[in-house]
Amino acid sequence: MSVTIKDVARKANVSVATVSRVVNNLPGYSEETKKRVMNTIKQMGYQPNAIARGLISKRTKTIGVLLPAVSDLFASAILNGMEDRAHELDYSVIVCKTDKNGTRTMKYLQMLREKQVDGILFVSDQMTDAYYNTIKGMELPVVLVSTQSPYPLPYVKVNDYKASYDAVSYLIQHGHTHIGMIAGTKGDPLATIPRVQAFKQALQDHQLYIDDCSIIYGDFRFRSGIEGMEKLLSQYTHALTAVFCASDEMAAGALSFLHKRNMKVPHDISVIGYDNTATAEKTVPPLTTVGQPLYEMGRVAVEILLGHQAEKEIVMPHSIIERETVSPI
Repeated sequence: MSVTIKDVARKANVSVATVSRVVNNLPGYSEETKKRVMNTIKQMGYQPNAIARGLISKRTKTIGVLLPAVSDLFASAILNGMEDRAHELDYSVIVCKTDKNGTRTMKYLQMLREKQVDGILFVSDQMTDAYYNTIKGMELPVVLVSTQSPYPLPYVKVNDYKASYDAVSYLIQHGHTHIGMIAGTKGDPLATIPRVQAFKQALQDHQLYIDDCSIIYGDFRFRSGIEGMEKLLSQYTHALTAVFCASDEMAAGALSFLHKRNMKVPHDISVIGYDNTATAEKTVPPLTTVGQPLYEMGRVAVEILLGHQAEKEIVMPHSIIERETVSPI
């Protein structure tokens, strides 16, 4: 039979209310009493019910994470940071993978309401009116991660425009003048439009060639990197010397295609990625890329959500991680 709070109280020779206060870290008992109760809980294997604790503390010590179908390694790095910091603060994490049309997101929001989570982390997706109104009705704190919104919501992210501009400028500084781009999902306002705008602006600022054939759209994944690299080489009207890929996975796909074409990187063509996921270290040759501090972003998001971080709008620093896929022209 399962151990109840009454069993713990009886064995520890205290009231049920005292056990409840100890479990919920509320005042009203001596240090000696706390030790006795905690030892009894450990000996008897008592598991406090999260919802029952929440009735007293108004918290269930759980966080909901809404995560779209993006790169698994991108998501993994952010989630690792979230889970590590949450567990350090004695919280659990419920991960919900959403879909593109929003139906699953709305269902998950209802589920998180029923689970009485203490807050929601909204990752790398667009905050729609429907999502915002639902979350507002739940009266729960929410923090955006790797995204922003026109609504007054806290967020943690990098400056995608500046990071992409720096990536293209890095190629230009290495003497490249004919540069193509494999972008993400066309029309995506979060991770595609600002990166494409930065790509165009960097080339324009240096009076370099650019037209519609300079940019191929994919979906941030490996396969679209292969297809994008093939299209770029077939339609770019000059001798392409470098490519900026809007994700490491697409860059890995591009490298794979170039290898099959017997084109040597970086001798024949240079490639730079975006994110600095584990993929970047595993490609051959290792990928030069724009580094987002994904793990740290996950940790900071939890701290904002739980009130351990005073600043509510945080732009994290990015950097160029130099490896072996870019060389001077």
